[in-house]
Amino acid sequence: MTLPDLAPLLLSLRLAGWATVILLILGTPLAWWLAHTRSRAKPVIEAITALPLVLPPTVLGFYLLVALSPSSPLGGMWRDVTGNALTFSFAGLVVASVLYSLPFTVQPLQSAFETVGRAPLEAAAMLRASPLDRFLSVASPLALRGYLTAIVLSFAHTIGEFGVVLMVGGNIPGRTQVISIAIYEHVETLNYAQAHTLSAILLVFSFVVLVGVYATNRRFPIHAGGW
Repeated sequence: MTLPDLAPLLLSLRLAGWATVILLILGTPLAWWLAHTRSRAKPVIEAITALPLVLPPTVLGFYLLVALSPSSPLGGMWRDVTGNALTFSFAGLVVASVLYSLPFTVQPLQSAFETVGRAPLEAAAMLRASPLDRFLSVASPLALRGYLTAIVLSFAHTIGEFGVVLMVGGNIPGRTQVISIAIYEHVETLNYAQAHTLSAILLVFSFVVLVGVYATNRRFPIHAGGW
């Protein structure tokens, strides 16, 4: 039995790690705002955030390919600063993955923040806790289940990406060939043994992720409106 090339798997893990960290940094304030705002723009922002859930990956990938190309303002600025193109690069994959997995971070966090409610925050405010202190010491611990769910789902979703990463990054071994694309390539070349091995790895990984999510939900219930 020929051992599979694990480079695509390692690249996928690296991509998922970077994307998850960035998603937490960007998704937390967005989820907090959505959970507490009364702005009329809230439904619009929620719809934009959730678009990757219903938009075909190839459609999102195509528009990202256009938006990140060297001829675009963003892609041109990146090329001027770094000397490299965003498209067909690992950095481009990170950008695409962050946008594609955004709802898997924002929605669990928004739900967790909404369930926590205002009462604990108001109690902390009466004790003269600053807004940042209220968030770090009160809201975040009470929303732990939401954070754990967001981390697991975002990481797992990035691992399984195919259409978006193929459109933006192509299939460059060692640079943009993630595990899902490697599986597709093995099937195209009739190398079913390698495709089966890599697919089995993703299957086991997905199952473990789901077990982890359900176990987490049972162990860390969200506290609604109080301590």
